[in-house]
Amino acid sequence: MKSRLTLLLIILLGTVQNAQCQRIKDIVDIQGIRGNPLTGVGLVVGLAGTGDSTLPAQQMLANILKDAGEVFKPTDLKGGNVALVVVTADLGPFARVGTEITATVSSLGDAKSLQGGRLLPTLLKGLDGRGLLDGQVYAIGQGGVSIAGWTAAGDKASITKNHQAAGEAVAIVEREQIATFIEYAANQRFITLNLRNVDFSTAEQISRTINQIYSHSAIAIDAGAVRVRIPDEISQKDVIGFIDNITRPHINVDVPAVVVVNERTGTIVVGENVCISSVAISQGSLTVKIREKDEVSQPTTPFTDGATTAITQATDISVSERDGYLIPIRKTVTVAELANTLNAIGATPTDLIAIFHALKRSGALQAKLEIM
Repeated sequence: MKSRLTLLLIILLGTVQNAQCQRIKDIVDIQGIRGNPLTGVGLVVGLAGTGDSTLPAQQMLANILKDAGEVFKPTDLKGGNVALVVVTADLGPFARVGTEITATVSSLGDAKSLQGGRLLPTLLKGLDGRGLLDGQVYAIGQGGVSIAGWTAAGDKASITKNHQAAGEAVAIVEREQIATFIEYAANQRFITLNLRNVDFSTAEQISRTINQIYSHSAIAIDAGAVRVRIPDEISQKDVIGFIDNITRPHINVDVPAVVVVNERTGTIVVGENVCISSVAISQGSLTVKIREKDEVSQPTTPFTDGATTAITQATDISVSERDGYLIPIRKTVTVAELANTLNAIGATPTDLIAIFHALKRSGALQAKLEIM
């Protein structure tokens, strides 16, 4: 476990220095360019007895057959060969009519597996600005369901690979929702670049870099957005080239000082600019051993009426603690020095989590500590 943590810190050190210089297009999103989540409820048929046994699936099948001119009661349709599913997809910002998108098919009932099933045509509707269905059909999902796994079963045992109650199908786009990303104000055209990681220094660097290409065109609104004016000499057909020109340059991304700790998995990620003030750390090791064993209980007085030999449970607990030692640590300014110092202590991930908590509480950790 300790060696894995050491490797994590070394990898982080090796990648941070290369990741400082990034293209603008890799660290921002253009405001207005977004997808539209689609959703619908459908039916998967052709299952080999692994479908739903619930009434809603039978009711939907009865409704579909009724539309085809066949009338059945839901209770007449049994066998577990159909499954009621919810179908979701993401309509891309530039998806055109007739293009295929991937839809996720998830069971709503008690179906054990969608393996071998086929999704009947399912209407996928979009959301409005309030997060409610807008009633418009943007795509139709249908076709075979791929679950990227399998199930093999016998009379007494079975084996399963991957999750069987969800899979993927194909949806065909029927309605476009082309993204609008150019804003108009005072007879001027603007686009807004939203930073994926909010930071004042990075926003200012983006603004300065763009102004070196197109003078007086960009301004950092705040730590999360840079507003760019499209020059008048840029025609409508050249806007795409303009966006490419302003998002292609590289800048030095300013990484905040953050230590992320996942106490469930023992994972620790240390940011590039993390440092600790001069401090001394005492590390101890506590070991608790618990052993269960059976003991035979004999009557204390021979030939006692009603006395019998019995087996009882006994528990032995021993606690040992190694003497702690005080380790002085000088002020650390790089990830390499921090990793070398902490690994030299010989601390396990659990110890390191406790050390980071203590450093933060003492004020010696000059970084933000985030607990997952």
